[in-house]
Formats: sequence, structure tokens, C-alpha cells
Amino acid sequence: MGKAMIIGAGGVAGVAAHKCCQNPDVFEEICIASRTLEKCEALKAKLDGGKTKVSVAQVDADNVEMLSGLIKEYKPDIVMNLALPYQDLSIMDACLAAGVHYLDTANYEPPDTAKFEYSHQWAYRDRFKNAGLTAVLGSGFDPGVTGVFSAYAAKHHFDEISRIDILDANAGDHGYPFATNFNPEINIREVTANGSYFEDGKFIEVPPMSVKREYDFPEIGRKDMYLLHHEELESLALNIKGIKRIRFFMTFSQSYLNHLTVLQNVGMTSIEPIMYEGRPIVPLQFLKAVLPDPASLGPRTKGKTNIGCIFKGIKDGQEKDYYLYNVCDHQQCYREVGSQAISYTTGVPAMIGAMMVLTGKWQKPGVYNVEEFDPDPFMAELNRCGLPWQESFAPKTVE
Repeated sequence: MGKAMIIGAGGVAGVAAHKCCQNPDVFEEICIASRTLEKCEALKAKLDGGKTKVSVAQVDADNVEMLSGLIKEYKPDIVMNLALPYQDLSIMDACLAAGVHYLDTANYEPPDTAKFEYSHQWAYRDRFKNAGLTAVLGSGFDPGVTGVFSAYAAKHHFDEISRIDILDANAGDHGYPFATNFNPEINIREVTANGSYFEDGKFIEVPPMSVKREYDFPEIGRKDMYLLHHEELESLALNIKGIKRIRFFMTFSQSYLNHLTVLQNVGMTSIEPIMYEGRPIVPLQFLKAVLPDPASLGPRTKGKTNIGCIFKGIKDGQEKDYYLYNVCDHQQCYREVGSQAISYTTGVPAMIGAMMVLTGKWQKPGVYNVEEFDPDPFMAELNRCGLPWQESFAPKTVE
């Protein structure tokens, strides 16, 4: 069916590569490309022996000329950007130069500003459209599956959706006093930024971690969760008909918050460079270097995640509530692909999004968020590929 190039060799890329190889009828060949060739080769060694042909390459994803040259040489049908969100624009430029479809899991974030928004990538709409190429933005879980869930709810269960609450709960325990389940730099920037939510046509900002709610999640129980700004709020506010309010909540333990507060208080979460022994270092990047590598958490992590959306709206003139969610088991993920559930819940949807493009189900020239495509084939693949969804028509809503 086609060839895919995966940029990145971390936890999410590892899951996506495994899942591509589980679907050789779609992914006949994959190339894993990263700055660190050894990581690519280690991943290839785990994947060799199947029907999918696996190759590796070394590349600097910040270097558009180098990356576009590699893409032209390998000739993939799609590039799956599973590297850092700082590199989104250079990879999009390389895809345009090489004439190849593009997909990512997180929106562009300027390296020197802890602010992520879609405007940088939406600016590429005409360039991709004129080139006859498809760019799929945010095909992870949140963003990603949460957008597909929203499109599915709008298509099948509502005439109009007025409210969406996205709830992301991780009840996994890795045994460390403090560690992040995905890239520490991205994770800490995300949770230390101001929170925001969309209501009545505008975004309202609140101080970090200032809005707390408690929720009783199916299969993992009652958890504290906090309102964060999250990128899918921005696209869903534009793409879901009739929406009046969207919020995003994520669970954090008190231990995590205590550690984070101390690190903030001593300046370790800063992205401003400081001079140390005659050279500049960024405290947050140094902190990333001393924290456990998220990829090492897989064999240690026990418990489950629950990520989903609660919808409120109107169907046939009647008010309706609908809850759509996935529960994922850390240990089960590790047994299957050698990764914990955080990487799994991002890597699987990345593979499915690429599958949608390669099979022609999600191909239209331009730059699109996932909720702008037909959700049905993606929802079917979630059930088949390890992230089965569940639904409830009488959810407990979040006040």
C-alpha cells in the first residue's frame, strides 16, 4: 500500500513503528529517522523479521535542506512527525519541498516561548492545498482521539454540541518520587503555563493549577484534576458546531504538584538561559537531563489511564449527555510493544492517522485538524488496534 517515514525514535515513535509493522498490508515499508542513529537501529532490531521492511537514517529535523533531501531519496508517501513540537515547521517545509503528505501529534511550540497555538501551522494551509498535499495536525490522543471523539459525537449523537469537557487521567505508578510520563521539557512547560478555557466565543485565562475538580473515573476511581490550556481547545472551538464552552482537565497527584512547586520556586522550570561556568544553559533542559527518561518507565509502570470527553448538547430538541472514553492498561501496553500507556495512547493514533491518509480515507489537499475528517474509519481502527472506546449516556458531568 505505501511507505512511511517516522521522524523521531523516542517512546511514541517506538509505539507507532511497532503498530505500523502490525499492519503490513498498509505499511509495506517504514524508515525511522532521528538525530541519534543508535536509537533508530535499536528500534529496527526489535522490528526486523516481519513483513514490513524497516530502514533507518540519521537526520537533523531542524535542517530543512538535509531532511527534504532524505525524504526525496527515500520517497515515502507520508512523513510522520513524532519528534519535538519545536520542529513541526521545519518538517512541514521539508514535506512541501519533497512533495509528501505530513502528520504530527502536537502543534508547533516556539523554543523560546512557552505558548503553543495552531496559528503557525494553519498559516501553511494554502501552500499544502496548492501542492495537492494533506497535512494532518494533532493525531495523538489529546489532541487527536479527543478531536475524533468530538467529530463522532457531532455526527452520530447531537444536532448541536454546547459543551465539551476533556478529561485526561493517569492512575499509573512508576515508583519514582518525581518523573514525567512524556518529554519532561514539554510536560513541565505545559503544566506551568496559565490555564485557559473557551466560553461564549473567547478564551479565558486562569493562573496555573488554580481550577481543581474531582472526578470518579470508570476503572480507576476518584482523582483530583486541574484545568489546563490544551491545544485541541483552539481547533474544536472553530470546528464543532454550536459550541459554547470547552475545558481540558488533567489529573495530578499531590506528590507531583509538591515536587513541581519546589522546582519552580528554585528556578529549575525556567526556559530563560542562565550563565554557568562561562556558558549558557537552560534550567528546564538541565532538569530534563537529570530526570528519568520517559522511555525507561515502561517496565516500572502499573495501573491504567482513562482519557475521554463528556459532551452536552441537543438531539431532536432534547438535552443530551454523552461520555466517550478509553481505558488503557500500562502493563498490557508494555507486554505488547515495550512501552507505557502514555506513549501507547499517542503512538497508536499517530499510526491510525497515517493509515487514514495512505488508504485515501483522509486525503484532501490542505492543513487540517483531525476533527475535520470523517471519524468513523478512525473509530473502527481504534477498536481493532488496541485502544477500544467505551460510551455512556448518563455521565456524571463536571460542574
